[in-house]
Amino acid sequence: MKVTIVGAGNVGATCADAIAYRRIASEIVLVDIREGFAEGKALDITQTQTTLGFNTKVVGSTNDYTKTAGSDVVVITSGIPRKPGMTREELIGINAGIVKSVAENLLQHSPNAIFVIVSNPMDTMTYLAFKSLGLPKNRIIGMGGTLDSSRFKTYLSLALDKPANDISGMVIGGHGDTTMIPLTRLASYNGVPVSQFLSEDALAKVAADTMVGGATLTGLLGTSAWYAPGASVSYLVDAILNDQKKMIPCSVYLEGEYGQSDICIGVPCIIGKNGVEQIVDINLNDAEKALFAKSADAVRSMNNDLGSHLA
Repeated sequence: MKVTIVGAGNVGATCADAIAYRRIASEIVLVDIREGFAEGKALDITQTQTTLGFNTKVVGSTNDYTKTAGSDVVVITSGIPRKPGMTREELIGINAGIVKSVAENLLQHSPNAIFVIVSNPMDTMTYLAFKSLGLPKNRIIGMGGTLDSSRFKTYLSLALDKPANDISGMVIGGHGDTTMIPLTRLASYNGVPVSQFLSEDALAKVAADTMVGGATLTGLLGTSAWYAPGASVSYLVDAILNDQKKMIPCSVYLEGEYGQSDICIGVPCIIGKNGVEQIVDINLNDAEKALFAKSADAVRSMNNDLGSHLA
């Protein structure tokens, strides 16, 4: 199996490292616009083979998409972060141009690939990829809910003082500080609702911490996080390549599901070799439905800023 990752920065390189170390794919291609950057990251990862015990082939390329040919999964992490004084419209305009160009180049060389979108604003970039490429909606997946859910389970683990891998929980809605919806009502510890262990106030704090999880790390690090995002991408790629049929919250195109249409937003999905194999319709209560509708309105507002890029 072959995976291409466009953008060899912290997130892309961490994703490549995790996929190689976990032997998820037999070949990984890193692509970056910076001269020699992807090649250097690929060589650095390759030099860990003998000490970490894997044989995955990792190659780098400076904007040469011919090396990506025949990829089974392609991951797009490229784009710029929002800078001081930059409007949301300016950020979307710049990243939309990057993502659209990258996606079209990838599709030209890997017409059967499944696309995983990481670039921000993630829901809007996923929507752009879907509208631009003309692919079936099962082949365009936004990663955000995977990461948000991992953070949610981490904060639940800390609050409960229990192992994170014994906790189930998911985040739906938009991938943003004010648009994501941690479903505390449905979270569980080894099948038992976490509400039996945590007070309403404690659960509200977990939800609030989850929603600013990315911003918290940016404040501490001075830049966006990369270990958890990179690991979340590799987790999603693993589910696709190894046909795991895992239920993972992802940003996908909706056509009436959850009362929404013509939008990409986070909902629980069954992920396997065909990408999104099923959108799972869970029973939200009235309060959760209202939050989801509000989240969709916010995402749709950002989509409106795509303008000519949708043409």
